[in-house]
Amino acid sequence: MTVEVHSLGCRLNLAESEDLRTLLGEAGDLVVVNSCAVTSEAVRQTRQTIRRARKARPGARLIVTGCAAEVEHEMLGAMPEVDGLVPNTAKLDPRAWNVPAAAPLRERRGYTRGFVQVQNGCDHACTFCVIPQGRGPSRSRTVAEVLEDVAVHLDAGVNEIVLTGVDLTSWGGDLPESPRLGALCAAMLTRFPALSRLRLSSIDGAEVDDTLFELLTGEPRVMPHVHLSLQHGHDLILKRMKRRHSRADALDLVQRLRARRPDLAVGADLIAGFPTEDEAAHAANLSIVEELEIVHGHVFPFSPRPGTPAARMPQIDPATIKARAAELRAQVARVRARWLAAQLDKPLSVLAEKGGTGHAENFAPVRLPQGTRPGALIRVTPARAVEGILEV
Repeated sequence: MTVEVHSLGCRLNLAESEDLRTLLGEAGDLVVVNSCAVTSEAVRQTRQTIRRARKARPGARLIVTGCAAEVEHEMLGAMPEVDGLVPNTAKLDPRAWNVPAAAPLRERRGYTRGFVQVQNGCDHACTFCVIPQGRGPSRSRTVAEVLEDVAVHLDAGVNEIVLTGVDLTSWGGDLPESPRLGALCAAMLTRFPALSRLRLSSIDGAEVDDTLFELLTGEPRVMPHVHLSLQHGHDLILKRMKRRHSRADALDLVQRLRARRPDLAVGADLIAGFPTEDEAAHAANLSIVEELEIVHGHVFPFSPRPGTPAARMPQIDPATIKARAAELRAQVARVRARWLAAQLDKPLSVLAEKGGTGHAENFAPVRLPQGTRPGALIRVTPARAVEGILEV
């Protein structure tokens, strides 16, 4: 039997799961669950994935790694389906799996885009978050390490590089002279003139440096798409979350970005029903979707994580949280539908993916002509939007 890896959670986990598949190779009858612990729901999904994986592969060795393996190690270790846990910090260490370190971890072929991890861990203390417990302090890879990784992907024919990290825009803070993320992006674009598309995963608007701002607004190879770690649209809730930005800060950043690059698409993480959130705060959360024109929205109903300050705050009724999350998703859907309609009859450069779809530079989803080769960059002019996907 082949090695099977189940990935939950963030893009960084997805990238690490691909590395795990390469690392483990033909390690035998093995199932790995690369878990997430960002919310109580994520932990529930992790447990559900473990049970399903055990039912599907009853004779396999089942190992859990990822953030939940750190934060919830006692609970997961006690599950009868689990044979063992690998610490999150050791998941890519061959010694943790008793396998040889043979081929380069990131030498993967047949993928449409290359996910490159440049940073791990987090030094912040948001009151709702357990990720620092699961990932540890912020640690940056050197410029040379990142460039080597990018070169492997480009040699394999990848047309788009996506930079990932737990707190991506904190990259460099622990390196000599504390370089900023903009310097790393500039080094990549200079070193690899053939790199067609550079995309960033979630960023913290409070950490966007001047060089990164210039690249986002003036470099065509940097995709016109930012996904903000926004979390909320009300200042008091942001303060109680211990975020480092205000509503005005977010509005100002997006306004300045769009003033220079009007086609910029904005995504954001938003939490519904954070403790003490009243109707006015919820209304502010809804209105910021419209004001920022958030078209790629990740809405999370708040769920308390034991051990976090937010879990000790006055909680909102679960039914209210569910209703507010639904309202937020509906608001994002309205803004997104209007945005997709505005893409019609415009030529778009699309990176083809498996399944007959792809994503434009602004991350709009596009259904492509039959037979389009995954990984190809093609230009199309969408004529309609059907169920949230642009069609030619």
